Order: sequence, then C-alpha cells, then structure tokens
Amino acid sequence: MKAELINYETLLKVIKGISHSKDPEEIALMTVDSIKTALNTKGCSLFLINRKTNELELAASFGLSDEYLNKGPISAMRSIAQSLDEGPVAIYDVTDDPRIQYHEEAVKEGIASILSVPIVVGGHLIGAMRVYTAEPWEFTLKDVNFVQALAQIAGMAVNMARYAKGLKSSIDVLKTMREVQSKGVKSSTPL
Repeated sequence: MKAELINYETLLKVIKGISHSKDPEEIALMTVDSIKTALNTKGCSLFLINRKTNELELAASFGLSDEYLNKGPISAMRSIAQSLDEGPVAIYDVTDDPRIQYHEEAVKEGIASILSVPIVVGGHLIGAMRVYTAEPWEFTLKDVNFVQALAQIAGMAVNMARYAKGLKSSIDVLKTMREVQSKGVKSSTPL
C-alpha cells in the first residue's frame, strides 16, 4: 500500500509540475528525478530519438555521473533496441546481456539492472525512459506500469512544450514582420 501511495503522490507531483511549466527540459528533469526518488533507484534518464542520426540523445538525467552520461553515442538500433520496437524491457544483469551497448561503462558506473520503456506520442516513437539500479532488480509489473505512465505523460508534455515554443517563435516572427511592415507603410505615406 505504501508503494502505491508514493506512486500516486509522484504522479500528482509530476502532473502538477507539468501543468505549470512550458519548458521541455524542466519537464524532463522533473520526471526523471521523480521516478528515481519514488522507486529509490540509482538513476533515471529520458532520451529523445534524433531521426537524422538514429541515436538516442539525452534530454534529462538524474543520479548518474557525467562520465557515464558522456560515454559515447547511444544507438537506437543497438542499445536495448527491443524496447523501442516491442515495449518495455527489463534487464536483470547488465554484465552479460547482449542488448547493452556499453557493458564496461555500466559496470564502472555501478549499474546492475536497467528498465527501458518507449515513449510514444501520437503513434510516433519519440524516445525512451530508462531506470538504473545499483543492485540486481526484478522489476515488477507495477514498476513497469508506473515508469511507462510517467514516460508517456512526460513525452506528451515535452511534445506540447516544443510546439508551444515553436508557436511562440512563429508569433514573434510575425509580430516583428508586422512591425517592420507598419513602420515601412508609415514612412512611405506622403504628408
């Protein structure tokens, strides 16, 4: 019961935070921090797919070292790729699982297990949420569902924040154009 209460509190905290933020980075960071704290894990990261390079690019992370985060490019085709195609993947032992792209770096970081869930918005895969543990961890269905729910919410919020930023930029450009145009019309009007 206590774990479920924590998960509901975390869900409410993230949704409340999202409703007050229009910054995609802030939304992503708040989500990974909340998941790490609620599940009491080593770390959590949110990745977005770069369609040009087919790599997972870090959007936010909490609990992992800069050295681990900067270990190299993360291939969407090699690094737990199954989670992007088929759904959540839980890896109990990172030391001998062929789906792990950077075995040595994970061991050096002190990572024992990883849960990877896809982030799908509007039927389009946009990224992945990954949870890292320091001890071998059998992720329960409740753990997977909790992470998946927050990943989806964060994905939708990040997408909406991106659109809002794009829309604001477009509106600012149009306002600037209108101001320039109206100044040009005033100066060319004969007195």
